[in-house]
Amino acid sequence: MGIAVPGGRLSPSVKLEIWSDVACPWCALGTRRIAAALAAFPHEVEVRYRSFELDPHAPRAYEGDRTQRLSAKIGADVPQVRAMEQRLADLAAADGLEIRFDRTQDGNTFDAHRLLHLAWDLGGAELQSQVKSALVTALFRDGEPIGSVEALRRVAVAAGLPEADVDRVLGSAEYTDAVRADEETARSLGISGVPFYVLDRRYGVSGAQSVEVLVQALEQAWSESDQESDQASGEGSAQAGTSSGNAR
Repeated sequence: MGIAVPGGRLSPSVKLEIWSDVACPWCALGTRRIAAALAAFPHEVEVRYRSFELDPHAPRAYEGDRTQRLSAKIGADVPQVRAMEQRLADLAAADGLEIRFDRTQDGNTFDAHRLLHLAWDLGGAELQSQVKSALVTALFRDGEPIGSVEALRRVAVAAGLPEADVDRVLGSAEYTDAVRADEETARSLGISGVPFYVLDRRYGVSGAQSVEVLVQALEQAWSESDQESDQASGEGSAQAGTSSGNAR
């Protein structure tokens, strides 16, 4: 928020927090769609990605065929799973996102989330968004193993994180508490699936919604922020007028 000045207005903005998991293909699609929504939205939005692990107990790397593993997990046969994956890949392609399930190497995403917290601390929303996009591309297009420390290091440094900082975080427990805090906040907000968008801690939007739906949510949040700006500006002007009157 801006600062109230006599006779002026606050500069309204929207705070958007996105709970997502790096290894979630619907989150990958959501990342692309929210980027398009923000490009179409003419007002200021502060975006921050928050941590959510779909499977906190996942190994760094799985053994065996990914499709067969998913088939056993959800109780669908392999052809059904492949058809589901193809439909999602087609949806992503329509939004300009390439997803190659034949290359995807799932694994534990805890270290990836810690690097996203590092990105926020070093460069705020812009750098965090760059690293998030790089991780999504590395996993779903390029087939990088998301649980591999070596792969994460390579991708994060290429995305703009300083090599020394990446090595320090990956070689320690740094940002463990930050990841756990995000996940605890998600539970307190009732978030059980991702992607999940929280606007100004007032509104929640669940799932990889269309660009149009996301823009509508941004407009609603901004409209309320704008109304509060007007109200605060009026209060600031009234206080300034009172002070001037007292001075006379």
